[in-house]
Amino acid sequence: MDLIMLESTPPWDWPEDTGQGLLQILVDDNTDEAERSLAADLAGDFVVIDDDLAAALLSLAGRSDLSEMIRCEASLSLATVLEHTYMMGFEDADDILISERMYNRIRETLRALYDDGNVPLEVRRRILEASAHAPQAWHKDAVRSAYAADDKSWRLTAVFCMRFVPGFDDQILAELDNPDSLVQFHAVCAAGTWEIDRAWPQVAALLTADESEKDLLSATIVTAALIRPREAAELIQPFFESEDEDIIDAVMEATTIAGGLVELEDDQ
Repeated sequence: MDLIMLESTPPWDWPEDTGQGLLQILVDDNTDEAERSLAADLAGDFVVIDDDLAAALLSLAGRSDLSEMIRCEASLSLATVLEHTYMMGFEDADDILISERMYNRIRETLRALYDDGNVPLEVRRRILEASAHAPQAWHKDAVRSAYAADDKSWRLTAVFCMRFVPGFDDQILAELDNPDSLVQFHAVCAAGTWEIDRAWPQVAALLTADESEKDLLSATIVTAALIRPREAAELIQPFFESEDEDIIDAVMEATTIAGGLVELEDDQ
């Protein structure tokens, strides 16, 4: 299986046997580390993920004899299916990617690994990021602890998780002014998720700043529409003139969101 070609191909165009091919790579201990890591990344896609691939990824995440790179990639690859299943549940057969038994097994195993002091810190950090996509009660204390850490990487993880774990509005507001653009990016995304109205002055300031990194600007455009759709419409108008396709995509998404929210407000 040519993983490089697979990586550059839209998932909906992958061959029918892609899932089985990825599974064979994941369970083969003779596979090159970089190849196995890439396979782990691809295995989490909606098109292929199922109980067998999820079990293989979970096994890799928990194996102490493997490199941190593979264990981290395997953990992160479970995030998408966790979030999807958390949001969609198991009522509609068309929405089910993994069984309820596997879903619960992933959540329980990731928590056990996170609580295990023998698991490398970087792996535990990635496990927290992945598992937060399907938040549980224990996540609040875990995020609070990560945010209080002196290590910048743990604080970054904490802010990332605040997009999924509720109850951190004050911390999100504080990180909107963080000089680290990556932390700021995740804070902006979190502010949008929870539609924090108190974040509006900082969000508006980012939209009118002379210069912002593209990812941060794109996230801010969408977040503005989520927080104050009527006011956001005017602020994002100038970005329709952008020559960057990603910025235009963000503006179009924000416009759709704002329009829907304004219509909902008017109906109410």
